[in-house]
Amino acid sequence: MTTIVPTDEASPCQACGACCSYSSNWPRFTIEDDAELDLIPAKFVNERQSGMRCDGDRCSALTGKVGEFVACGVYDVRPDVCRTCMPGDPECAMARRRHGLPILAAPDW
Repeated sequence: MTTIVPTDEASPCQACGACCSYSSNWPRFTIEDDAELDLIPAKFVNERQSGMRCDGDRCSALTGKVGEFVACGVYDVRPDVCRTCMPGDPECAMARRRHGLPILAAPDW
């Protein structure tokens, strides 16, 4: 049985981080232009320059402990794929499930 928790928290992402530690293939660059990509510090970009560098499945820009408290080291310049994952959406649910975290209720968009 899947547990669903409401998303009335100010920022459920700061107590999660599951999407940032789901897969080394997830934080890929897609529609960013060169100027946007140049803003991301090189130490966080993978050797192919196709996405964020990961330590295993975890984005190297993620700090903290998944499921407790996390932060993004490049939040203001994070790639589009990071911006599109929203609390309670299907990608969020998939990542949270993998980490054994309860699924968030999807907001009424």
